[in-house]
Amino acid sequence: MSGFELLLLLSPPVIVFFFIWSLNRRKKISFKLPPGNMGWPFLGETIAYLKPHSAMSMGGFMKEHMSRYGKIYRSNLFGEPTIISADAGFNRFILQNEGRLFECSYPRSIGGILGKWSMLVLVGDMHRNMRTISLNFMSNARLRTHLLAEVERHTLLVLSSWKDNSLVSAQEEAKKFTFNFMAKHIMSMDPGRPETENLKKEYITFMKGVVSPPLNLPGTAYRKALQSRSTILKVIERKLEERLQNSNGDRRNVEEDDLLGWVLKQSDLSNEQILDLILSLLFAGHETSSVAIALAIYFLEGCPEAVQQLREEHLRIVQTKKETGDQTALTWDDYKQMEFTQCVINETLRLGNVVRFVHRKAIKDIRFGDFEIPSGWKVLPVFTSVHLDPSIYEEPQQFNPWRWQKGSSTAATSTSFMPFGGGSRLCAGSELAKLEMAVFLHHLTLNYRWESAEADEPLVFPFVDFPKGLPIKLLLQTNIHK
Repeated sequence: MSGFELLLLLSPPVIVFFFIWSLNRRKKISFKLPPGNMGWPFLGETIAYLKPHSAMSMGGFMKEHMSRYGKIYRSNLFGEPTIISADAGFNRFILQNEGRLFECSYPRSIGGILGKWSMLVLVGDMHRNMRTISLNFMSNARLRTHLLAEVERHTLLVLSSWKDNSLVSAQEEAKKFTFNFMAKHIMSMDPGRPETENLKKEYITFMKGVVSPPLNLPGTAYRKALQSRSTILKVIERKLEERLQNSNGDRRNVEEDDLLGWVLKQSDLSNEQILDLILSLLFAGHETSSVAIALAIYFLEGCPEAVQQLREEHLRIVQTKKETGDQTALTWDDYKQMEFTQCVINETLRLGNVVRFVHRKAIKDIRFGDFEIPSGWKVLPVFTSVHLDPSIYEEPQQFNPWRWQKGSSTAATSTSFMPFGGGSRLCAGSELAKLEMAVFLHHLTLNYRWESAEADEPLVFPFVDFPKGLPIKLLLQTNIHK
């Protein structure tokens, strides 16, 4: 065969090859990674990203990088190449494509301390199963018929211990309220009892380890947290075994008076899975709600007009109950009348940003706008930067609950508001958290005035915390219900 004939035979595949190569090359040229800086080997820019800063700001790292690279940029965080997003549209895209284009991907240290069956780290069918269990137990029907009364009872239990002209740590009192409620709600543990108080102490140690560097060395906060995790799980396991003994080992006969009983009876989860689920819900239900309540107290202390409007709203609710002869506890109809209270809650969550970002990972090559996100790269949708974006919220650093009233421009663009995440991983306890805040604010504003006893402000460590515990001076309201 001549060289000319060979060339003729090879021409079609060669042409096809060059055509495909040309398309791929054109595709690679049109796709590009977001701009950014990968920082130091392995550590990347993690230390700078996690540097403590005011909770009412996006932090120096985000501000500097956004001014240099824009709202979507790349970095190296937590030992992995990462895309950071402060773009509202991209954040929604990430959360709405959970399981299709992205999946949850928290650092291993989080899974190590919360457990491999924690809802925070699970993906796929197992996460959906765990989340369904949680949603069923915290459904709107259960909020109305059972949980509202329990929330109010535990609120009054804490507030009734406050004395006129006394000093308290608002953060610790909020934690006491949410922990006691969750311990009762999850495992029927009564507040004030030695077992409950010991569990609370272990939980404090546990929480310090969750937010500490994952150094499993003697004396470190992380090592102590792992030890506390073991102690807490033993308490949960003992409660589980008691339920099974009382039902002669038959899960179908277990009483459904708390989450532990409900899960034993209504699910086919293994004991190990139940332990991690209970621990993770205790963590999620206690920590975020208590911080949000402390933030509300902090913001309201600096906004007397909002306190006055809150008080007037809750006085109307009390007065209406008296006029109708209803001397009972708060009802669901009372709760639905707390419209300005919901504005205060929204503004607290927007400005305080209890959940600042979440960890996701691209499971496919993804194109968004002009950028490419390679498969396997971490993606961090940062809610804080969106909530503090002046192009979305006018004067974003100001505490302004009126921005959430019906008819306002903010209320019309609330699709950018994601205090509880979004998509298929939207926080299962979001409605319960808002209920807790509303009921606590109801009784707080009716019965007390308060002022700062010592300068303090919420900082990010990386979770939001008050370094001094937010000390406040209490002043009892007199004759306010008459």
